[in-house]
Amino acid sequence: MSEPPAKQLFERTEKISNPTRTSPRRLVASFLKRLSDILISIIVLFLLSPVFLYIALRIKKDSPGPVLFRGDRMGRYGKPFKILKFRTMREDDQSHNGAPVTAQDDTRITPFGKYLRDTKLNELPQFWNMLKGEMSLVGPRPEDLKIAQGWPEEVKAEVLSVRPGITSPASVIYRDEEKLLQGTGFMDDYLKTILPDKIRLDQLYVRNSSLFMDLDVIAMTAITLLPGLRRANVDQHWLFGGTFYRFFRRVFYWLLADVFVVAFSVGLSGLIWRLSAIINIGWQKLLGLNRVEWQSASPVYAMDLAFSVGITMVALYISTRFWITEPWMPFSLIWLIGITMFVGLVLIRYRDRMFTGLANRWLLFRGSKASISERVLIVGAGNLAEMTIWLLRRSAYTSIFGIIGMVDDDARKRNMELSGVRVLGNTAIIPTIAEKYQVGLIFFAISNSSEKDKERIMQLCESTQAKVVVIPDLVKVLERSIEKIAKQESS
Repeated sequence: MSEPPAKQLFERTEKISNPTRTSPRRLVASFLKRLSDILISIIVLFLLSPVFLYIALRIKKDSPGPVLFRGDRMGRYGKPFKILKFRTMREDDQSHNGAPVTAQDDTRITPFGKYLRDTKLNELPQFWNMLKGEMSLVGPRPEDLKIAQGWPEEVKAEVLSVRPGITSPASVIYRDEEKLLQGTGFMDDYLKTILPDKIRLDQLYVRNSSLFMDLDVIAMTAITLLPGLRRANVDQHWLFGGTFYRFFRRVFYWLLADVFVVAFSVGLSGLIWRLSAIINIGWQKLLGLNRVEWQSASPVYAMDLAFSVGITMVALYISTRFWITEPWMPFSLIWLIGITMFVGLVLIRYRDRMFTGLANRWLLFRGSKASISERVLIVGAGNLAEMTIWLLRRSAYTSIFGIIGMVDDDARKRNMELSGVRVLGNTAIIPTIAEKYQVGLIFFAISNSSEKDKERIMQLCESTQAKVVVIPDLVKVLERSIEKIAKQESS
């Protein structure tokens, strides 16, 4: 299969994988990532130069042949390049003409080469590829040229739109890939089972890549290299929505926002009362507000914010009476600080929706978790899923249905609450969730995935004992209706 020119492949990538890739934000992120790659590669090559020399001497002593292996790999935009590794195989015709993928107990591997492969030290020369701009620290692992040429064009366009990486989510999960490949037909096993899943993981990385995700991948790579953890199972959510991602996106971001709002509230109150200090004991995290996806959150959470502010104000009032010497802070000032803080916290999260919080609070409590209700699992966590939740809670059958949660393959939504419903995990756990919670109904509310993904997810749903209800794409229906009404009014 002939490889398309790099320019055509780039244009196809822009159209298929991410139409906004050339946005200023992405250009800045790409520049910063490349700058960090250069700095990291220089530091690593300099500091580990003695290690490089020691490994080179051991390789020469172990078996005749060159120190480095140069293999053909598919690079960014489909441009081939030579990947560098410390040689781990014997230098003979069997090594050169053998399978591009190694299996367990491969006779081509040298004794010292086996140690290098187990510890991943054979990958260290790729920091030179990273310095040259052929690779990045984190990105889809570069595939063998012949294998990559057989990928579907849309896969090439998406996966090859970024620089290949020294490490990736797929390389962490399949770090013991050789142990999974045994027997004479191991290449068929690789092409039929392992390669498709690695491509899926690479596509997920490209679609959701961010600095925080890269930090999670780097951290998990380092952890799994430790001797006692090399065989540990790694859940995908630690790579696509791990500790760094959750901290910076769910805690640190809102911490900065809340600090700004509280500081503004204190300043405004201080101008009136000539005071500029407040005690904030941070009850929002204890209430679970750090797990809420505020862009799509129900206005009912305004009451939780009010409760959090109320607790803080009570603590402030008590502290001014028992731990702070006179003059005490007037109760009217504490009341004013609480009001301005609450308005600021709500405004920064809801903006134009702040006035709907009290009205929707009552709707959230109306019979959605009745013990005799039919247990419902919603597949999907997008607009269609939110509309399904809205309909279930506001229909005449509200007391019949009890929504136990949602599942979605977007790792960033794991453990988030959308419209008051928790995202329990990805679609792979549908059978487990259905069995654990005795789910009676599964609402299939996915409209923007590929037909292949829909078919795979539908098979998982049908493998359970629950009845599957396919929700039509009501969003598109409403959009067409609105467009039709708009055209009639304009005419």
